[in-house]
Amino acid sequence: MNYSYKGKILISTPDISGDIFSRSVVLIIEHNENGAFGLILNKKNKNISSRLLNIFGFPVDLYEGGPVENDKVYFMLKGQKITEEYSEINDEFYITDDIDSVVSSIIEGSTNIENIKVFSGYSGWSPLQLEGEIQRKMWTIVDVYNLDYTLPNDQNLWKNIMQNLGGEFLLWANAPEDVSLN
Repeated sequence: MNYSYKGKILISTPDISGDIFSRSVVLIIEHNENGAFGLILNKKNKNISSRLLNIFGFPVDLYEGGPVENDKVYFMLKGQKITEEYSEINDEFYITDDIDSVVSSIIEGSTNIENIKVFSGYSGWSPLQLEGEIQRKMWTIVDVYNLDYTLPNDQNLWKNIMQNLGGEFLLWANAPEDVSLN
């Protein structure tokens, strides 16, 4: 493997339909000879998010990070590190699965809930699987600068990035989700 997609954004092509990756925006956290690990940034689970509001008493949006290990929770944080157990995304963002440290930091008031995004599961690829999917044009690789990964993102994120790419991507951005309706 000569190239890593770590830190890049994957935009699903409209050809991927009917599953969790349909119109998804995935941030690649790790990518090496052992495979790739990423989180879907724009798939909020509204049902679980509303249940978390009832449990915590304040809004906590839960995003579906991907189809792998949905029973595992990951936290993307912006700013100061609150645990020694983390993977750095860049100078501003990192992820952790250290739930105790995250909850303690929120309770103590040292971390603002707006600087945290919660994910259930992750997106994973075995060695060379991601490269094959990119060759088959299932994904478009994008360098996105100044994207706040902790903001509440929805399907508009996918559409906005597609529109900014222009050309044929502009056509995809405006296509209906069910292309048979086109």
